[in-house]
Amino acid sequence: MYLRQNMKTIEMRQAGRADVLEIGNRPLPDLRVHEVLIRVIAAGVNGPDLVQRRGHYPPPKGASDLLGLEVSGEIVSCGSGVKDWAVGDKICALTNGGGYAEFVAVDAAQCLPIPEGVSLVDAAGLCETYFTVWSNLFFNQKIISSHNLLVHGGAGGIGSTAIQLGSQLGYQVFATCATVTDCEYAEGLGAKRAINYKEEDFVDILRAEGGANLILDIIGGEYVARNIKAASADARIIQLAFNAGSKVEINLMPVMLKRLIYTGSTLRSRSDAFKAEVAADLKAKIWPLFSQSKLATQTYHIFSFEEATEAHQMMETATHRGKILLSPKT
Repeated sequence: MYLRQNMKTIEMRQAGRADVLEIGNRPLPDLRVHEVLIRVIAAGVNGPDLVQRRGHYPPPKGASDLLGLEVSGEIVSCGSGVKDWAVGDKICALTNGGGYAEFVAVDAAQCLPIPEGVSLVDAAGLCETYFTVWSNLFFNQKIISSHNLLVHGGAGGIGSTAIQLGSQLGYQVFATCATVTDCEYAEGLGAKRAINYKEEDFVDILRAEGGANLILDIIGGEYVARNIKAASADARIIQLAFNAGSKVEINLMPVMLKRLIYTGSTLRSRSDAFKAEVAADLKAKIWPLFSQSKLATQTYHIFSFEEATEAHQMMETATHRGKILLSPKT
């Protein structure tokens, strides 16, 4: 297959606000032996993209400096060590960076087939959130049906994924949201109860339900202490972001008294071997649920590469539900 020499990209002039994004042009990425080169059909927009754009989330060593942690598309070239994929395969993939481009090189083990019933474009919004939620909440963990799962930011990409996965695994899912419409959306995804945090106190609601056994938080700030109050004994609290700040003063005594596990992680810095394990687990246990209509993609809006600034602004104002995508040909 003939491949041109250059590709369109979304570049950052400098770290800063959304308007630092602009169209650029680069040579196609070099391909390592264990990688595939993907012609990008669409790329997902995620919270870490915004943090990197602001200058606070540098790519790991050896990764592209371009934004973009997930894509869908077609394989156009394979490294000499790739055995499980071939040119022409349609896939979605978790990247370590570089997704905001017409072509991206990705570790073959971080690629997954397009789930049955999912469009090639919509598949671009799967990998970052499913890898993140699955690896932090459920991967190698005991799944206890009927336990209470509290999801903050229920209408966003991470939240909508966590609600769907939790409800499919038998959890009683509670989700915090900002508006009545967002609450309706979360309950439509399977949440037992969506909580309008502007009008209700999630701590009181979860305590009345016996406490949250599992909490997924992207807010931080005052939510750190409130999550501890809302947690049941032996609960696990997972912190994935600190949108309201990471420096807080809290009383840690309840962590000891309730035997809580408070943890968190960033997916991008995990090893390739770990990501490959998560990919294999998702393929075996979760991807079949799409063909059974038990899970569904949640694409909210697709922007062109030229509209990257608008895409990031929408993400920052949290006016979306589900996933925001970028397409080089929209």
